[in-house]
Amino acid sequence: MSNTLRTLTLCLVGLPYFVGCATSRKLATREEPLSPIVSPNQTVESSTVEAETSDIVPVSHDVAAVGEFSPAESDSQEWNPSLAHDALSLEDLEALAMEHNPSIRQAMFAASKAAGVRTQVGLKPNPEVGYSGQQLIDENSAGQNGPYVTQTFVTANKLNLNRAVLDRDVQSLLWEAEAQRYRVRTDLRLKFYDALAAQRRLALAREFHEVATKGVEIAEKRLNALEGAKPDVLQAEIQLSEVDLIVQRSEIEFDAAWKGLVTIVGLPHLPPAELLGTLGPVEESIDVELVYHELIAVSPQLQAARARVDRARANISRQSVQAVPNVTAQVGAGADDATGDPYLNLQLSVPLPVHNQNQGNQQAAQAELCRALQEVQRLELAVTAELVQVMQEFRVGRVSIELYENTIIPKAQETLDLSEQAYLAGEFDFLRVLTVRRTFFETNLQYVQSLASAAKAEARIEGMLLSGGLDDVPDFDGDDGLRDQALGGE
Repeated sequence: MSNTLRTLTLCLVGLPYFVGCATSRKLATREEPLSPIVSPNQTVESSTVEAETSDIVPVSHDVAAVGEFSPAESDSQEWNPSLAHDALSLEDLEALAMEHNPSIRQAMFAASKAAGVRTQVGLKPNPEVGYSGQQLIDENSAGQNGPYVTQTFVTANKLNLNRAVLDRDVQSLLWEAEAQRYRVRTDLRLKFYDALAAQRRLALAREFHEVATKGVEIAEKRLNALEGAKPDVLQAEIQLSEVDLIVQRSEIEFDAAWKGLVTIVGLPHLPPAELLGTLGPVEESIDVELVYHELIAVSPQLQAARARVDRARANISRQSVQAVPNVTAQVGAGADDATGDPYLNLQLSVPLPVHNQNQGNQQAAQAELCRALQEVQRLELAVTAELVQVMQEFRVGRVSIELYENTIIPKAQETLDLSEQAYLAGEFDFLRVLTVRRTFFETNLQYVQSLASAAKAEARIEGMLLSGGLDDVPDFDGDDGLRDQALGGE
């Protein structure tokens, strides 16, 4: 049995070497270059998926950088007194939203999650190390014993094809993250214009309060001079009370609009501040055809859908080679106790694809591609329908603004001035003056509403018609099943 003990000792001494080989293989695998990402509508063929360096990030944000984010930083929405401002512009709020809105981080972590799985599905299988001994305790027979190493060799470039599939998952989720930035920016602008309009309505209400207060004073002076009547004073006081109520409502509306705005920013405790900006659209007209083609070409939502089409094509290429069997090799060495001579064993095995040729997964991959193509078409039609609606809102708002600025507001102002003069001269009764004042105030409110509507429509167009800055963002729900499939060999 001396040969047996000697062989066991050699196994124990050599075990660290085999473990070290496994570790070095793992490190070498990590250093392998990524498989390339193809452009939309380009089929991934197995012959073209080579070990090339490729940038899988379609936007200006690195997935790896997200991994450096500490969980403690997720408390960024806690109130920080240094964030208080006396006045805020749209640009200031957008900068805060890009930093503090949690949905953007959430979307980037989803892409980082997919990137981790992408690394996993391309890793080679670890070797197996063991010891084989036969007839070790039979005193009448000689034994054979020694260590062995088993390694599975994955064929048909399956691991690189796995990464090619996951590349498209990462790419799709990065586009979803970019789409989420647009959603946050669009929602922020919509809320900003709501708050700016509420701020403007509050200012108008306070200005009208001054007019109503002055009206009460004039009515009282005319009554004291025996030129007016007590009902005129009462009517003026009633109108002043109504304006007081309008001011209070405007303050409540601004407070609600402000809270909606800072919620999108991600800082719900940010105290109210003056909003700086011009209410109304920047563009006087918008070329619908140009906007449509731009949306179809560069919308991140559509780019994400096209990346899913590429993913389906890559998966077809991957499933088409699954039936190619892997090769499992086993090498063992030892000594024969009967003769004292060393020996070397070699075993090779492959599964025979007789019953399972992966036909079901190939059919499913084809169906996935068809569905992904239909999804792109559906989104294009949805974008077209929504663009028609938003353009209608923009045009109606633009026409209304021009009419108010060129005709309605100037005439309302002139009517108010003439009515006040006529009332002071005793030519108009007070009820008529009150009616003119209210008409002037309501006309200005409608003008503000038209400005806000047109500005919001323009914001939606600039935001690629994407909204939902606090909606749940797409997550990566895949796993490393492709690697298990590749290693299983069936």
